[in-house]
Amino acid sequence: MSAVQPLAAPAAPVMAHRWGTIDWWVRFAISAAIVLGLAGLVRYLDTNVPTWFPEVTWLKSVEFPVYAIAVGLIGGAILESLGVRDRVDMAFRTEFFIKTGLVLLGASINLAVIVQAAGPSIVQSVILISTVFLATWYLAGWLGVDQKLRALLAAGVSICGVSAAIAAAGAVEAKREQLAYVASLVILFALPSIFVQPWLAQQLGLQQVVAGAWIGGNIDTTAAVTAAGSIVGDDALKIAAIVKQTQNAMMGIVAFLLTVYFVYRVERRPDAKVGLGTLWTRFPKFILGFVAASAIATWFVNASGVDGAADIVKVAGNDLRIWFFVLAFVSIGLELRLTSLRDAGIRPVAVFATATVLNLALALVLATILFTGFSLSS
Repeated sequence: MSAVQPLAAPAAPVMAHRWGTIDWWVRFAISAAIVLGLAGLVRYLDTNVPTWFPEVTWLKSVEFPVYAIAVGLIGGAILESLGVRDRVDMAFRTEFFIKTGLVLLGASINLAVIVQAAGPSIVQSVILISTVFLATWYLAGWLGVDQKLRALLAAGVSICGVSAAIAAAGAVEAKREQLAYVASLVILFALPSIFVQPWLAQQLGLQQVVAGAWIGGNIDTTAAVTAAGSIVGDDALKIAAIVKQTQNAMMGIVAFLLTVYFVYRVERRPDAKVGLGTLWTRFPKFILGFVAASAIATWFVNASGVDGAADIVKVAGNDLRIWFFVLAFVSIGLELRLTSLRDAGIRPVAVFATATVLNLALALVLATILFTGFSLSS
């Protein structure tokens, strides 16, 4: 019979890992340099790779999360092989970067622009998001997909892709690996849509505004919506942007509802009392910042009278937001363990693919009903 083994002693002195020590600050500086350096590399690749291979047209539509996760994975693998990843992970602040980026996303949604097509856009968004979300939720549950991954899939495919998945991840406290998984699916399915949907719109003889509403309601990333709308024409691009912005604006509502559901149903124990305090603790408060940023940016552009107000908002709402999202996805790549992705299996892919087909068909029907004969100037 073997003897009972004693508990192992700590591998390193506790003081070496405490915040504020010289060792901690040195390692934090190294960690920050790694994250910022890799983020800079991602922006460089995002800008230049399409120009290096001009004959590969689809590269122009590859979005920064692809480069960011890939660069982060490579960086994480190198750090892991050197045995130092866990010692220099202090600046891998995925949650902070994501929440800050989402608040800045709110600044890019001009409420005054949305009002121009508010009626049909809101009707389409409410019906589309509700139907596709619930169908995805039901299918994922039927196939036994993890509850948190289920929430990310439903939000991502029904609302606005990566941004919605990020908001849902904050609401349900999902794993980073699950967020990276869904982000990869969003991009994988969005890329072919950029070219397929404009072609289908032409084959179906759709009016530009109808085609734009279809594209804005179906394609799951803003950049891909812009690319596809541009292929169809200027009117299609304008309507597609408004429809997508309307869906983006509903992201906070869905995040709140997910928070309520997970607090009261998924994670609640029979003997536990859940009050408003618990709900407030779990509620992703950055959503309030998202709404406030949208309102402030709208007022600043339309009522402040400041010269160059739109350009200032563009820097905050677009440029800074992209930087923070790049930092977030680099951090995801740095922290990602690929075994967790493999454990998710093929079922989430089947769910996402089925929901995408439903979204494609329903968005076409709604766009045709609501936007036929519609004009921005009317």
